[in-house]
Amino acid sequence: MTSLTHIAAAAAHLATEKKSAEVTDWAARIGWVIGLALFVALVWWLMRQGWKWRGSLQSGLPEPAAPPAEPGTPRLTLTGRYHGSTTAGQWLDRIVAHGLGVRSLVELTLTDTGLTVVRPGARDFHIPLADLREARLDKGIAGKVLAEGGLLIITWQLGDTLIDSGFRSDSAAGHTEWVTTLNHLTDTTEGVR
Repeated sequence: MTSLTHIAAAAAHLATEKKSAEVTDWAARIGWVIGLALFVALVWWLMRQGWKWRGSLQSGLPEPAAPPAEPGTPRLTLTGRYHGSTTAGQWLDRIVAHGLGVRSLVELTLTDTGLTVVRPGARDFHIPLADLREARLDKGIAGKVLAEGGLLIITWQLGDTLIDSGFRSDSAAGHTEWVTTLNHLTDTTEGVR
């Protein structure tokens, strides 16, 4: 019985003993939060500086033509996304000069004068028919990778530089028609250049 009494007494003592709540070290937490915020700000600043540096390296590129006031009768139209431009054949060498690196929504219009690229929130541009080189389906450009054939890649001439621009239609089924039509147009204008 004495052992039962001792156990009951110990349980009663533990029940009546007051424990203080664990104290949070707020200074350490605040220090960690501030440190993390500073680290994120530093990484963001470095990425921005890299973007500016890349733009200054590409400052020799001429500015793309502005869309014409009267573009002509549309052959094809497309709405979707613009995923960026790269040096032709180098799908990771993003072109950022003149706003060509900004991803955005896009409306493409192909006419007899060329390709008009309208981008809400970004700079619009026009690619004259004589500067269009080819179109193809691919899976990646400038850090964006999709299923095989998920991107419409249009190669064009800007000054002395060949550029690949990547587009994805809201309806990817129309990509094939764009490739066929653009390649037919570039083949027929090749003799004119």
